[in-house]
Amino acid sequence: MPNVQKSTAVEGLCIRVHEQISFSRTTRTMNLFLLLLLLLLLLPLLFISFSIFFKFIWIPLKIQRHFRQQGVGGPSYRPIFGNTAEIRRRMIAEAESSRSVSFNHDGVVQRVMPHYHNWSKTYGDTFLYWFGSTARLALSDPDMIKEILVSKSGSFGKIRFNPVSKALFGEGLVALEGEKWIVHRKITGHAFNMERVKEWVPEIVDSTRNMMSKWDSGRNDTELELDVHKEFHELSADIISRTAFGSNFTQGKRIFELQEQQVALVLKALRSVYIPGFKYLPTKNNRKMWKLDEETTELIREMIEKSNNERENRKTLLACLMSPYKKDDVLNLEEIVDECKTFYFAGKETTANLLTWTFLLLGLHQEWQDKAREEVVRVCGHVAFPNAQNLSDLKIINMILNETLRLYPPAVMMMRQASEKVKLQGGLDIPVGTQLFLAMTAVHHDARIWGEDANEFNPMRFTEPRDHLASFFPFGLGPRICVGQNLAMIEAKIVTAMIVREYSFVVSPTYVHAPMQSLTLQPQYGAQIIFSRRN
Repeated sequence: MPNVQKSTAVEGLCIRVHEQISFSRTTRTMNLFLLLLLLLLLLPLLFISFSIFFKFIWIPLKIQRHFRQQGVGGPSYRPIFGNTAEIRRRMIAEAESSRSVSFNHDGVVQRVMPHYHNWSKTYGDTFLYWFGSTARLALSDPDMIKEILVSKSGSFGKIRFNPVSKALFGEGLVALEGEKWIVHRKITGHAFNMERVKEWVPEIVDSTRNMMSKWDSGRNDTELELDVHKEFHELSADIISRTAFGSNFTQGKRIFELQEQQVALVLKALRSVYIPGFKYLPTKNNRKMWKLDEETTELIREMIEKSNNERENRKTLLACLMSPYKKDDVLNLEEIVDECKTFYFAGKETTANLLTWTFLLLGLHQEWQDKAREEVVRVCGHVAFPNAQNLSDLKIINMILNETLRLYPPAVMMMRQASEKVKLQGGLDIPVGTQLFLAMTAVHHDARIWGEDANEFNPMRFTEPRDHLASFFPFGLGPRICVGQNLAMIEAKIVTAMIVREYSFVVSPTYVHAPMQSLTLQPQYGAQIIFSRRN
């Protein structure tokens, strides 16, 4: 009996030990499973954390160290918050809130590129700053700028648009790269060649005559005060509508109104670091942008359909886009719409702002207004209008326009991006992905290039060839030079010649000199000028 009890006890013990071993194995298995599960959950987090660290800390600090070893300084990189994009926005806001006490050109760079003005004084003409986690190298050396803009190696490409800004320009010539850009450039280049632009001279003259007739009908006495910024925007809109699209300002008015509303939203987007996917969120600004883009696109489609049905005026840009001169260079409807968006905006803004600043400068410098008037009378007579044959004889007006473009270029800067690791001829080594801020306005106002009178209006400086190609580049340089340059200059010549012969004018006492960087350089408070009809 004792043996049986002992045997039973042993068996019970064995069973308990076995159960404990089984439980322990089960526990270890469960723990191992939970550990694996935890690792699977943590791996994505670790990967995301590493990616964030790599992108927002490691790479920027590595790039910063790379440039500092080459003697290029700049404001220190601060991850995500407190970065120089925020500082830059604050500088621009402060500059735009200040009001100039006199009409001079000394403070143009400070107002329109305050971040460059301030940081170049601290770090030198070439410095590195940060737009979010993206490195931007600011440059104002003409040799470097020429190498970047004239290069055909493909080392320097355009910066991709902030997705929010695509609604204004679409995927037009300004944004395209590679083979697509080559095709679009061929087509638009053919449309804007000098011989074709000269065919548009009668339309430009007619639009200008209509504007002057409107001025005369609005005069109650010998003088008339006008905001020429507004007047020239309407004139330029009418001219680009007639010459490029075969319509007129009245027909294209709604498109221009929609684009003006888009500009404020696009400018806000361009000054902010874009968060991927943000354009899809139904924010107030996004919803407004979607609505504006939808209406703009629909109006342009209607214009294209009307032009296609009428098949009139085959000299226009729109006709060239729809029926290119080479069968292989064919654009689809969406591409045509995008190009129309680009040229509706750029065709109006560039020339309107050039004319605005030209008349402000001539209103301030009466001696040059007189010289321009004498030249127009000598070339065209007292009655005849400028024509395609005598435009090249308006040399003084051409010098005045160039000097205006030097002091107040349409765009205050140009941007490029290194598409591969590249070394400039001066020895500066630039990592792939670095954005290049080409400080055009600073170059145009540099006393080392233009002399001690760099901030003064002196058209005579354009009587001689420039020493350096990249000392003056209001329309860009190289393969991507502005395709509409011919139209802009001919239009500005004709309008200036016609008005300066018929009117004397001065800058109004109500004018406040406050150049402002929008998408283009323009007067913040308008451009009030007093006109008097000449007998």
